[in-house]
Amino acid sequence: MAQKDYYDILGVSKSSSADEIKAAYRKLALKYHPDRNPDNKGAEEKFKEATQAYEVLSDAQKRQQYDQVGHAGYENMGGHGGGHGNMDMDDIFEQFGDIFGDIFGGGQQQRRKSKKAGPEPKRGHDLYKEVVITLKDAFLGHKEEISFYRFFACDACEGKGMEKGTSVQTCAACNGQGQKQFRQGFFMYSQTCNSCGGQGYTIASPCSSCKGQSRKQLYDKFSVNIPRGIYDGAELRIAGKGDAGVYGGPAGDLFIKILVQEDKKFKRVEDDLVAKVMLTYPQLVLGSQVEIESIDGTKETIKIPKGCPVGEKIVLAGKGFHKIRGNVRGNLVVITQCHIPKNLSADAKEKLMQYSEIIGTNTSGNESSIVGFFKKFLG
Repeated sequence: MAQKDYYDILGVSKSSSADEIKAAYRKLALKYHPDRNPDNKGAEEKFKEATQAYEVLSDAQKRQQYDQVGHAGYENMGGHGGGHGNMDMDDIFEQFGDIFGDIFGGGQQQRRKSKKAGPEPKRGHDLYKEVVITLKDAFLGHKEEISFYRFFACDACEGKGMEKGTSVQTCAACNGQGQKQFRQGFFMYSQTCNSCGGQGYTIASPCSSCKGQSRKQLYDKFSVNIPRGIYDGAELRIAGKGDAGVYGGPAGDLFIKILVQEDKKFKRVEDDLVAKVMLTYPQLVLGSQVEIESIDGTKETIKIPKGCPVGEKIVLAGKGFHKIRGNVRGNLVVITQCHIPKNLSADAKEKLMQYSEIIGTNTSGNESSIVGFFKKFLG
């Protein structure tokens, strides 16, 4: 019986791309794979037939020759000896295993190339800590003592994990692959090498100090300068203060998250330092000069204008938080409040009543407020 045209076998057209031909072959190979069709000679023949077609059409030079002379002409030229019954399954796997993917042992040749000569240096982990500071610390800057356990490179073996003068040995059981290959029928599968634990090498003389780990966990303590102007939630990165790398890899970094506590007298609004000042009613009415103390203990004199309302913002430029970058500063913003005494002496109460009779109780001149009608003092 005359053999089918290779394009017909794969179900593609002569104009199909290399990728389309590859996809068509893989589909047929999976469909007629012998392990999916046990004791089915017909499926095995179709599998070999598809492989023979792909072997020709996947090669640009062979495909060009095949297109020029046709199927019969190509066979007469000795292209495949006119059949495929003598094709060996092992040869098919070795030549086209990458087509099937890992389920059929694909990529085996690539794994063979990745022979491990020894421990692979790896970067150490980054570490994270939280530091709580006061608002005053954030205003002035602060030096914080940091202490914690982290990994250091082993001094005894200089981070190599083995005794000095010794070296790693390629695992003889897996030939440095870290895996062993097994075949069951046409299936190929891998298992981690139990001789080396998948490392591909063994350390005959591990360092006695670090037990072959190349690093040891030790207690570390150092100071960190927290810059003035730091804000709540900011992160500082301290390079190289994380865990040491494995087998000579670079150390990780330490990230410090700053948490700023609330203050009873001051608060931060962007780069402004905001505070309230408590004044008496006469100070607000008549105006006055008041000395206040800022968060850092410095004294500032502010001027209260005559007729100053409650809630007035008095701004002292450049007296707020420093910006972390640059010399620019925010402002100190003082908000006026009025002290209302709860207990008055009889004399003070009498004078306040006299004052009320003098100025009256009609506040309708203020158009921006609700008009109130005075009834009587509560006594």
